[in-house]
Amino acid sequence: MAQPTGYDEVTDPQPDEEGYERGLGSRQIQMIAIGGAIGTGLFLGAGSAIAQAGPSLVLAYAVAGVVIFVIMRALGELLTYRPVSGSFSEYAREFLGPFAGFVTGWTYWLFWVVTGMAETTAAAVYVRFWDPDVPQWSSALCFLVLLYAANLISVKLFGEIEFWFSMVKVTAIVAMILIGLGVLIFGFSRAGDTASVTLLWRQGGFFPRGVGRTLLTLQIVMFAYLGVELVGVTAGESQDPARTLPRAINTLPLRIVLFYVLSLAVILSLVPWTDFHPGISPFVAAFGKVGIPAAAGIINFVVLTAALSSCNSGMYSTGRMLRDLSLRGQAPSRVADLNRRRTPAPAITVSALLMGLGVVLNAIAPGRAFDYITAVATVCGLWTWGIILLCQLRYRASWQGGHLPPPTFRAPAGRWSSWAALAFLVLVLVLIGFDRESRISLYVFPVWGVLLVIGYQVLRRIRPEAVQGRPHDHLHVKVGPPA
Repeated sequence: MAQPTGYDEVTDPQPDEEGYERGLGSRQIQMIAIGGAIGTGLFLGAGSAIAQAGPSLVLAYAVAGVVIFVIMRALGELLTYRPVSGSFSEYAREFLGPFAGFVTGWTYWLFWVVTGMAETTAAAVYVRFWDPDVPQWSSALCFLVLLYAANLISVKLFGEIEFWFSMVKVTAIVAMILIGLGVLIFGFSRAGDTASVTLLWRQGGFFPRGVGRTLLTLQIVMFAYLGVELVGVTAGESQDPARTLPRAINTLPLRIVLFYVLSLAVILSLVPWTDFHPGISPFVAAFGKVGIPAAAGIINFVVLTAALSSCNSGMYSTGRMLRDLSLRGQAPSRVADLNRRRTPAPAITVSALLMGLGVVLNAIAPGRAFDYITAVATVCGLWTWGIILLCQLRYRASWQGGHLPPPTFRAPAGRWSSWAALAFLVLVLVLIGFDRESRISLYVFPVWGVLLVIGYQVLRRIRPEAVQGRPHDHLHVKVGPPA
């Protein structure tokens, strides 16, 4: 394995030897977990999903939320077994083999690179709400540079920024829910005369466009949940991962019910679903009708915060994942260095430079930039979630056979829930193929797969020691469907 060079060298990425500063406390971990569940997919993307499915979108978010909770509890088992910053690729490498670890590490890195591009693009679009004359590329560049600098300084600063970004989003949603409930209960504002929970089924029924159209929104819904697994990447820098990570995961159902199910149910009770349109935030439309002064400006600030939060998370996770690949000899050795503040500065720099391609795209094609660079994000996320579930199934087979210690934080319903979640992810992948606008991701991902296969074969020849790891010998028994 190629050895890193530089100020701080780490030769074996074990939980206590990765070289990172454990600077993320419980308060920050909780908010990072909350922030990962709230993004532009909810604030902006829900508009097109409501137009497509109507009130049944609430049910789609609830069902998908149950699946996400199963995935996160499966991740919780793995995290309490071995908390490491390169968690997804590390577990894939350990339980599924070196090729799976290689593919997962690079795919999750790609996911956050393109997400960073998309979110800086979205942030630049939101800035033009206040000043349409500001060039889109210049705003994207400013945000990228500022977040890059913040991530270089220390993990504590990253955690603090993410804490306050998440605080803005959480406060905004809670305030919206309370205002909406006030309108429904007391009937104040100009929306009070027509607001009613009966709007959830009065305009053509709960499934006004049919169950099939609701199923087609699942890929939009899953995109909204992307990033919730980021809490796993923080494991190597958490002050007390055995305590803080399970607590963050266990609060996920409450966050899903509050931020997605309840918030959407409230706004769909304030305004008929037929009044919502793609490209317009449903929150802006709903609270504009309520008559809140400057509602559009307030929501625009919140969605700007959501976009910057996601980009900030992307800068953090890409640096850790790329460094983990380097420590394994699967990326250039120089990117394994840590700076004096124990942040992976070279890895963050490389990732930020590639995110900068999004700035170039904003200059060339500002109208389509967001669509271009989000084509593969959902598929990358589905891959990562599927790998988490497969690794948990292998780990569960191992500790039940007495070969590894059992987790201190066990997933509910055992293997049944994991197999059901895997089937759901496959369903979403199939549904993407029926959506004309999202189908492009199914064209791009095979190209990425071919590049990974070629890269892996080259690596086997020039650096065989980087791919010599194998899954645990005792895991030779195939993990089948639940008995």
